[in-house]
Amino acid sequence: MIALVLAMVWARRGQTLVVALLALFGVAAAVAAPAYLRAADRAVAAGQVETATPNELAVAVRAYQQDVREDKPGADPRGPDLERSGTALAGLPGFDYVYSMEFPTIGMEPSIAYATRFAYRQDVCDHLEMTAGRCLVGESDIVLPEQIGRRLEIGAGDSVSLSFALRIVPRGEPPFYVKNGAAKRFLVAGLYRVPDPGDVYWGSRGFINPGASLPAGAGLPAFVNNATIHAMDRGAVDTGLDAFPGPGALDVDKLPAVRDGLADVQAGVTAFQGGVELHSQLPDLLARIDSGRAAGHRIVPVLAVALVLLACLTIFLAVGYGTEGRRPELAVVALRGARWGQRWWLATGENLVAILIGATAGCLAGQLLVNAFAAYRFPGVGADPGLESLRWAPVAAGAAVLTALLAERRQIATPVAELLRRAPSVPNSARAVAAELVVVILAVVAVVQLSSTLRGVGTAAAALVLLAGSLVAARLLVPLVTVLGRRALRRGRLGVALAGLQLSRRPGAVRLFALLTAAVAVIGYAAAAVDVAASGRSAQAVLGTGATRVLHLGPTGRQNLLAAVRAVDPQGTFAMAAVTLPSEPGAPSAVAVDTTRLSAVAAWPSGGPAATRIAQQLHPAAAPPVKVDGAQVTFDISARFAQGKAVAVTAVLSPREGGNDEVVELGVLRNGRHAYGQSVQACARGCTLNSLRIVGGQGTLDVAGVLTVHSINDAPSDVLNDPAPWRASEGGRIGASASGGLEIEVTSLNGLPDGMFVHPASAPYPLPVAVSGVTALPAIDNLDARSTPVDVRASLPAIPGAGSPAVLTDLDYADRLATDGAASSNAMVWLNDKAPKDAVAALSAHNLTVTADVRADDVRKRLDKQGPAIALWFYVIVAALATALAAGALVLAAAVDRERRVEDLSALRGQGLSRSALRQATLWTYPVLVVAAVVAGMGVATLGWWLTGWALPLAGLDPPALPLAAWPRLLTMLLTAAATALLLAGAAVLAGRRTLRRIS
Repeated sequence: MIALVLAMVWARRGQTLVVALLALFGVAAAVAAPAYLRAADRAVAAGQVETATPNELAVAVRAYQQDVREDKPGADPRGPDLERSGTALAGLPGFDYVYSMEFPTIGMEPSIAYATRFAYRQDVCDHLEMTAGRCLVGESDIVLPEQIGRRLEIGAGDSVSLSFALRIVPRGEPPFYVKNGAAKRFLVAGLYRVPDPGDVYWGSRGFINPGASLPAGAGLPAFVNNATIHAMDRGAVDTGLDAFPGPGALDVDKLPAVRDGLADVQAGVTAFQGGVELHSQLPDLLARIDSGRAAGHRIVPVLAVALVLLACLTIFLAVGYGTEGRRPELAVVALRGARWGQRWWLATGENLVAILIGATAGCLAGQLLVNAFAAYRFPGVGADPGLESLRWAPVAAGAAVLTALLAERRQIATPVAELLRRAPSVPNSARAVAAELVVVILAVVAVVQLSSTLRGVGTAAAALVLLAGSLVAARLLVPLVTVLGRRALRRGRLGVALAGLQLSRRPGAVRLFALLTAAVAVIGYAAAAVDVAASGRSAQAVLGTGATRVLHLGPTGRQNLLAAVRAVDPQGTFAMAAVTLPSEPGAPSAVAVDTTRLSAVAAWPSGGPAATRIAQQLHPAAAPPVKVDGAQVTFDISARFAQGKAVAVTAVLSPREGGNDEVVELGVLRNGRHAYGQSVQACARGCTLNSLRIVGGQGTLDVAGVLTVHSINDAPSDVLNDPAPWRASEGGRIGASASGGLEIEVTSLNGLPDGMFVHPASAPYPLPVAVSGVTALPAIDNLDARSTPVDVRASLPAIPGAGSPAVLTDLDYADRLATDGAASSNAMVWLNDKAPKDAVAALSAHNLTVTADVRADDVRKRLDKQGPAIALWFYVIVAALATALAAGALVLAAAVDRERRVEDLSALRGQGLSRSALRQATLWTYPVLVVAAVVAGMGVATLGWWLTGWALPLAGLDPPALPLAAWPRLLTMLLTAAATALLLAGAAVLAGRRTLRRIS
């Protein structure tokens, strides 16, 4: 019996090969999914590590050692000694550790306003490039930054003398440094530069930091060796222990050990009982890796299940078609009295052998497919070489066998008389409809389950919807082919009529159409997911960044920022100033920008008002600012307060041509009319008055009285004589003085520790804002962290650079309403793609220090290496396998039908059927079916995406608050449909040509 089955396999080896290939695809899909997940896990971890910043990779431990020179000789440092006991913190496997120590010194710089950083860092010479001389060798060697060498004219071979320095911070005066230790003479061994300041070796705490507003090189360390730094007469010092990962330390398999190591380091820091700080963003990086992996583990199974179901449907069709072609053979076996078991074996043995061969090959093919794809798409990462991916192979093989047996069952149970009919009846029984109804019900249940989570039954929701939709489409559309065929016959179009009737009268036509529709639906769903995710990443990269490129700056005044950007880009075509406003936890984030350049520079969300319109609403016309010109600033003020009530006045002035705000202390007012002045060199070329602050002295908060500002330098008198363009905060009122000037009545300063403020009305009040995701917003924290009432002028889908919920306002007006005069530490410059290459240098020339350069392209590359993007590459594999399954089913159907069609069409040809009609009937049959299936399949894919696509974590488990795409682009879906139709129709035409050649 076995020999007979093998002979049958050999006799129909082409058909057997197709069934084996279909089983191979099914088992390969089941193996490929877990194998790909392992490869994706590796790729996610590697991608996140590759795109991580040094702050995200390094672990920094900092300790402060106090001055021990007053202790007895040989005493240990007072404070944690990381050099001796830091090994207790070295608990991260695969990480390299670097010990460092530094303190300030003086003696080389000509000014005591800043000190020379005197530092030791382990193995530093391996990370320096010497531009002159050599690196450290002896105990008295020192190497200096090349910038210091050029500025101070110090070269290799010169000597310098340095002493430990103590920083003095006098009240109301700039800090300075004084000598606080014996001087030591050093030989300048060489000058260095740092080839890669972003190297993780330098740690996460800015060890190589040039320093803002310092002379060239003054913020960079002068390096010595370990013996030298201990030989210095020194006081308190900062010590550090930096850890950074070695090659492969953050591979996905090693992450659990790294987490345990971090916990051990934290425990070690705690054991020091104070004096030691741990700084690291590595936990955030590990959390991002875990989140990306979790998103991938939810995305991949969705279409993996669909592909396995599609493979089972294909096997069911293939076996059913093959058995249909063997009906006469099965009838002969039954007529000769074969027992029931023999009939089953002869009917199923051929297909079972094919499935066994295909399943065995599929185990290997699935893993090899993933290995090849991972090698191409994720070079250097690789897939999991273990056998874990094979755990689903027996399930898939069992499903294939069960599918084959179900397909064989009908023919085994068919009476011999029915088996001998040349035109078998088309199955349309209630049993088939009931089975399809069960699939529809399962799809509904899965979609309902999906509303809560993409787990369990919900994982199969998309697959069941696509399958149910395809079955319903086949049940509805195939009967239409009969109608169209009959209509074509009545009109005399014999070729079209024969093509349609051949399809409608074939028993497997409904199943073939359902299979093709399901395959196209899977392909369309995969294309939709990939396109929506790609659009979302683009929006997240550009709109989330705010512009094509964002430069983050060191602390700077807001008016200085505006002036510098306007000087670099006077036409407003490529650069825009921006500052992130402070906000309380849970409050909407807020960003203030130079709205005059909003439409030219900022990335703008679609679906909302135009940027030009928003700019007009946020920057309406306002009164001109009050000018205060001259290096000597003088206020002519009359005051009338109760005796013993000390009231002080402070003015905040902004240089009009750039520079940080000047806070001018006018001092305590005296009763009567007096002049209060100060020398403010920054106002020599002109300033504007931002605000006046009136505050009571210690114990005199409950103050009431009147002060009158008669003049401010050469400001026009009408500015002070008219109270209308002035505004007072809580605690006072504005009026006009009979003697001329601006009268400020202080009603009470009780409960106002910061005093009251008087502003020129040079900005609209309340502050105009645009919001996103905010329903009611009475006020926001302004640049000075004080609550400022707002006027909501517009609503946007998202705020560039801030997302939603968020607030957008004008930077100039926000600064005019601010009262602090302080520099902002979160200032930015947004650039578009027209920005010149020297934009950073130009901004630096205007006293702006660029601390970070964030590009939307770099953000997009980082997003492309995260879990969702990597997981979606599996959908490309699914689409390719679905196309192969559909093409294989077409080829098998054409091969099984070929003998019968050749006989029928040859007979019709002999009865006068024209050659043209014959070609149409032969070549159009399956291509027409393909075109109809593509149209129906794309419709089913759209339905499936509407019902289930929203649940896919395409932007991660915690998506950003941005208006990400929800639907694929029409062009993408049209191109996918066209490519699918072209491939499948090509396979159908080739099969039809082979049939045509055999017709006499």
